[in-house]
Amino acid sequence: MKRFLSVLGLVLVGLAILFVLTTQPSCTHCPPTQQSVAPERLLAHVEKLSIDFAPRNYKRVWNLDKCAGYISDHFMKAGGNVEVQPYEVEGKTYRNVVAQFGSTNEPVIVVGAHYDSYQDTPGADDNASGVAGLIELAYLLGQADLGQRVELVAFTLEEPPFFRTGNMGSARHAFGLKQAGVEVEAMVCLEMIGYFSDQKDSQQFPSALMKMIYPNTGNYIAVIGSMGDRKLAKKMKESMRDATDLPVHSMCAPKGFPGLDFSDHLNYWNFDYKAVMVTDTAFMRNFTYHGTGDTADRLDYNRMAKVVLGVYEGVVRLAND
Repeated sequence: MKRFLSVLGLVLVGLAILFVLTTQPSCTHCPPTQQSVAPERLLAHVEKLSIDFAPRNYKRVWNLDKCAGYISDHFMKAGGNVEVQPYEVEGKTYRNVVAQFGSTNEPVIVVGAHYDSYQDTPGADDNASGVAGLIELAYLLGQADLGQRVELVAFTLEEPPFFRTGNMGSARHAFGLKQAGVEVEAMVCLEMIGYFSDQKDSQQFPSALMKMIYPNTGNYIAVIGSMGDRKLAKKMKESMRDATDLPVHSMCAPKGFPGLDFSDHLNYWNFDYKAVMVTDTAFMRNFTYHGTGDTADRLDYNRMAKVVLGVYEGVVRLAND
């Protein structure tokens, strides 16, 4: 019996440690946000990208250029120092759009979202939602007192056939930072932030164990990182959780865990930068992922606004700590 209890105790301790490493529980509390984001503005951005500029795949360079111009205009109106980063792939020119806010002090905080979409799909959630959030984040940061530099980056060419290649816009941006010797404190990737559901069992998981830890109702936003990003994930989770009443959960796992690196943050990991993804969990919840049904009318812009406010509070906290 003593041996059984000892083994049981070790198992429970191991599970407790695994739970803490995976979910970043915290008793720290941050003040609620005093800022606001209009859901109607987010809707307008998503409709512009997913309807007026659709499709946004790598073959439709003219539509990607329209997106880049639209994002650049908003970044400038928000007060950012805007730079377009062009590069060539297979004889065509593609563009990242970068806006700098705050001081010139390093280390730098990067927040990014890709504006291209998969094949001929509208790509409202994937990833016009992330770009809409990035644009509204720019307007908030333009009025903020920031202790260090924050770079907002709208990436091109995240989707296949360039995913996991050096031609991803995020790969080019991360490489440029590394080559210039820029110290990066954190990268936050906005990847699908607009789809929510209050229905039971609307949230799926890549492993059965996760069903025991996380809610099965897809009414929350998630902060995802690797085991090396636990402190960053915890800080973002704390700030986002307390900024609004939107539920926030986090998960950190080994980099080989299914789905963990399915966006632009992977390229910052490749250069040993700390990076997390803020997401509605994509195809684990939004079953029109990479489909023609990924349209603007299916998104929840009130909750999406709360995501943006949470990210804003997290970024400001990182910049001023």
